[in-house]
Amino acid sequence: MEAILIVFIIFGSIFAIAYLYFSTRNKERLALIEKGADASIFVRGKREHTAPIWKVLILNTALLLMGIGLGTFIASLLDNYSTLDSDAIYPATIFFMAGVGLFIGFNMTKNLDKE
Repeated sequence: MEAILIVFIIFGSIFAIAYLYFSTRNKERLALIEKGADASIFVRGKREHTAPIWKVLILNTALLLMGIGLGTFIASLLDNYSTLDSDAIYPATIFFMAGVGLFIGFNMTKNLDKE
């Protein structure tokens, strides 16, 4: 019985959020139209200088995986050639290098948008 109640709560929450989003958006648009705003602001045109989403995903995924691999390699080197605690070295280095990879991916994505 509790499992059914949880499912109803989850789907009810999703429905409520979607309903509030669309009803609020509709009210805002009607208010702008009543004030004489141009209807072209509602149309989302393609930006001419944006990179395709698949290029961004592939770039960020590749750099994330390279960062994880490099983090594992550096952690292995630190574990073998230092007296640091190996339980702390591996997660710290892997997360740090994964973050560096994502940061580089973010900067490269900005460069893709400029081209």
